[in-house]
Amino acid sequence: MGRKDKLTVLIADDHPLVREALHQALDGERDMKVVAEAGDGEEAVKLASELKPDVAVMDIVMPRLNGIEATRKIKEIAPNIAILILTAYDDDEYVLGLLDAGAAGYLLKSTRGRDLAGAIRAIKSGKSVLHPKIIAKLLKRAMIAPVEERKTSDLLSERESEVLRLVALGMSNKEIAEKLFLSQRTVKAHLTNIFNKLNVASRSEAIVKGLQWGLVTLENTEDKLPG
Repeated sequence: MGRKDKLTVLIADDHPLVREALHQALDGERDMKVVAEAGDGEEAVKLASELKPDVAVMDIVMPRLNGIEATRKIKEIAPNIAILILTAYDDDEYVLGLLDAGAAGYLLKSTRGRDLAGAIRAIKSGKSVLHPKIIAKLLKRAMIAPVEERKTSDLLSERESEVLRLVALGMSNKEIAEKLFLSQRTVKAHLTNIFNKLNVASRSEAIVKGLQWGLVTLENTEDKLPG
């Protein structure tokens, strides 16, 4: 397999030993090539913009720019780059913030090396990958959120349900538009309708409400890892 055929990866973490370990592990995969390392969020955004890797593997807490803001900027600059968060933190604030910013995967650093490589392949193919602890957090949030009475007229249309499922897969507006053969303006209009009908203000809230109401399921949103 030539280099140009390999899945290209950017690693962003402020700990040199972590970057070195990830680099060695991923370069050991026949179908992957680490093209750059970043020691902070701003460098990650710069390198992502210049190199356009297939996947960026990032920590959350980094100097100069945190993982949430770096993810948001990278998705604005190059929406086709899939973002996989690899971190020690599983706080609700981080989880929901990163999903809302456009991260397609969220793994904890307790994840085994072979599972990380599988997760990278999965998010590049359009799947969303969540660590079992993150899935539990989303389910718990969906379960404790107040259940609102639904009227038939408030339910999503077939197209809106389809858009919500793709949002849950971590797709950007551009990717959803290409998938459904729609304009980005139309996708944005569908999202506005979804937010209004579900009474939410963000993509992450929409995913949680979708879980709560049964509009999306875990089978739609994640590629389960060995527990």
